[in-house]
Amino acid sequence: MHNVQLFIPCFVDQLYPETGMNMVRVLEKLGCNVHYNPKQTCCGQPAFNAGYWDDAKAVATKFLNDFDKDFYIVGPSGSCTGYVRNYFEKMFANSAEHNLSNKVRGYMYEFTEFLTDVLKVEDVGAVFPGKATYHDACGALRECGIKAGPRKLLDNVKGLEVVEMKECETCCGFGGTFAVKYEPISIGMAQTKVQSALDAGAEYMISTDVSCLMHIQGYIEKNNIPMKTVHIADILASGE
Repeated sequence: MHNVQLFIPCFVDQLYPETGMNMVRVLEKLGCNVHYNPKQTCCGQPAFNAGYWDDAKAVATKFLNDFDKDFYIVGPSGSCTGYVRNYFEKMFANSAEHNLSNKVRGYMYEFTEFLTDVLKVEDVGAVFPGKATYHDACGALRECGIKAGPRKLLDNVKGLEVVEMKECETCCGFGGTFAVKYEPISIGMAQTKVQSALDAGAEYMISTDVSCLMHIQGYIEKNNIPMKTVHIADILASGE
């Protein structure tokens, strides 16, 4: 049995708690012993991306101390996972937390990556009727190298037809504060992403990151487009 600690990112905690619960359902179904520390907070990525490195380090230091150093840390976000893996080393270089940071980084996994790479599972017995396309979130794809795993999991969902869209690897335009600072560009990128999914005939757009999906869903709803975004954990937790 694998001991798993949950990391619940800010967007999931505040806006999409059902996605976190669905991740738990899948992990427990696969025999994992799941733990959650309710005192955990943000990983510090928003402050880091905005240039407030001292504030980000303070939050990241708390992150290091919120988790047991000998258990896997699993979260439904390629963005947060990529940040912890790739930027904690730089942030804690030549500091007292350097060794602790390296250990925590080694235990950090994005949800689908944990299923396919650690548990070696590609079929969780999910059922979800419909036609969907997969959006490669920047954090998952570019910072974690996650590409084939989510597609293998989706291919084994009963009733789900997965089609590739032309712009699957193109950024959706969210990028945290990017969407605020460069709104017209951000909206144009969301438009390109959604149109690509429509051209593929998709009813649903699936991804590893709710931040991307929130941005895309906002564009969909504002323009009354017949499509819906769904986090992959919500798909994998669906059953008969």
